[in-house]
Amino acid sequence: MRARGFTLIELLFVMVIAALLASIVGPVLVSSIGNARESTLKEDLFVMRKGIDDYYADHGKYPGELSDLTKKHYLRRIPVDPMTDRTDSWVLVRVMRDDGEGGIVDVHSSSEATARDGTLYRDW
Repeated sequence: MRARGFTLIELLFVMVIAALLASIVGPVLVSSIGNARESTLKEDLFVMRKGIDDYYADHGKYPGELSDLTKKHYLRRIPVDPMTDRTDSWVLVRVMRDDGEGGIVDVHSSSEATARDGTLYRDW
């Protein structure tokens, strides 16, 4: 009676196919993660900028800190910058008025990385 099992050639063949599939799927997966992070950054910037604009429309002045947007319920929470994985790394663009009072007029990512379109994330 002959023993059942796989030969070494069959096992090598299966391993070559698995490696080939992994080499095809790997770059696609990495690209998908990058696309998702860019989409998240665009959405987070849009939401925070809208919150800043709504705050200004309601109060006649810009918020002093991002936390003012959460305290007044313009945002539920300060989003995590998907490029730095931190909430405290946002670059805040401030304006000062003649009376010495100012506030945040814009927000950007602090990431030095380059987007798929060749621009820097910090310039978005």
